Amino acid sequence: MAATGGGGACFVLGASGETGRVLLRELLSRRLFSRVTLIGRRRLSLDEETEAAVEQAVVDFERLGEHAAAFQGHDVGFCCLGTTRAKAGAAGFVRVDRDYVAQAAELARAGGCKHFVLQSSQGANQHSRFLYLRVKGEVENLVQAVGFDRCTILRPAVLLCRRQELRPTEWIAQKFLGIVAWVFPTAYSVPVETVARAMVAILLQPGEGKVEVLENGAIHKLGKAVPQQGT
Repeated sequence: MAATGGGGACFVLGASGETGRVLLRELLSRRLFSRVTLIGRRRLSLDEETEAAVEQAVVDFERLGEHAAAFQGHDVGFCCLGTTRAKAGAAGFVRVDRDYVAQAAELARAGGCKHFVLQSSQGANQHSRFLYLRVKGEVENLVQAVGFDRCTILRPAVLLCRRQELRPTEWIAQKFLGIVAWVFPTAYSVPVETVARAMVAILLQPGEGKVEVLENGAIHKLGKAVPQQGT
């Protein structure tokens, strides 16, 4: 595989998010690809070293079909794109987490992408009565239907991370889940660093069929199997 030899190309959707930022750091530090493209609605402010190591493609997600060139020529696509109902409203959440992702997957496949890696959510189910889990289930099905040679879907539980802007309720939840994680380390939560390293580990092992779904326990196992940089 191209990824193991430091060749080939990949793109990252959602590199400004919590998981996406860590994933980008992992990809660059391990030099898995000769070309890394960040696709987003705006240019990211990056340090000088990172800026020199990546390409950035700015797109209008409302007119994504006009930006097909941004998705051309990548072997692997990583999608960590997402928002929340609180930020975007119900309709906005559906548009970002389902419609944008599904259209991006179609453009990626048309542009030659062979392997699509999607960050979804624990409990994703198209029949769920909860909007969040229903949308995640729907987008999983849409991405699978695109027909990639290999499609990997990760379903992490609650993400543990150090958000730049943490609301009081989020701070309390993070502290509580941090304690729970000591007792049930793979049941209810997962650090974003573990998710990102699992995405890397996926590239370094053969796929199990065209579609593989990794639940939270498998994400923990894969993430721990990849040594942290500098260790």
